[in-house]
Amino acid sequence: MPHAAIFDIDGTLIDSVDLHALAWHEAFAHFGHEVSFEQARSQIGKGGDKLMPVFLSDAQLRDHGKQLESWRGTHFKANYLSMVRPFAAVPELLKKLREAGVKLAVASSAKKDELEVYLKIAAIADLLDVKVSSEDVEQSKPAPDVFKVALQKLEVSPDGAIVIGDSPYDAQAASKAGLRMIGLLSGAFSEQSLRDAGCVAVYPGPAGLLANLARSPLLV
Repeated sequence: MPHAAIFDIDGTLIDSVDLHALAWHEAFAHFGHEVSFEQARSQIGKGGDKLMPVFLSDAQLRDHGKQLESWRGTHFKANYLSMVRPFAAVPELLKKLREAGVKLAVASSAKKDELEVYLKIAAIADLLDVKVSSEDVEQSKPAPDVFKVALQKLEVSPDGAIVIGDSPYDAQAASKAGLRMIGLLSGAFSEQSLRDAGCVAVYPGPAGLLANLARSPLLV
């Protein structure tokens, strides 16, 4: 049984993937770039430092990349943050893990201020031992930085922890940090894409994981 569980949050604990995709789609359009909602959605799970280069040239990034990312953040908070909702059974899942003696962390590509709001929305802020945002690291997912920092703060080795996330980018980052990952279908990605990225198990969402917790890699 792992000593620690490291959770992603967007698409894993809260229902925010489509809202982030809309904000990115509209941010690119505001700066004159044609990036569809579907194209933006396929990249959710990455931080802006990894998402923007998929659609912008180096010259465009230098010229207005920071402005675009800042505009997206302001736009998301003003128009979509109030619409974010938690998935079912999230506090119950984390409480069960705490009762089993598992340390808990959240490691996210979100900015610190957004992450704090998400933790309140999910009603889990007081259940966590460690919180890591994109501002705590040099590179966001699929780079392994957020998970490595979480491991350091948890004071556990990679073989003593497991990641729970919803995207292949989570799984790629986990693998680079030497971690196994449980995939959830509550985000934007298919079971096959999660398994192809290396997930050791896949569940429909937090409630499905809770229902199967005793037989899951979290407690076995």
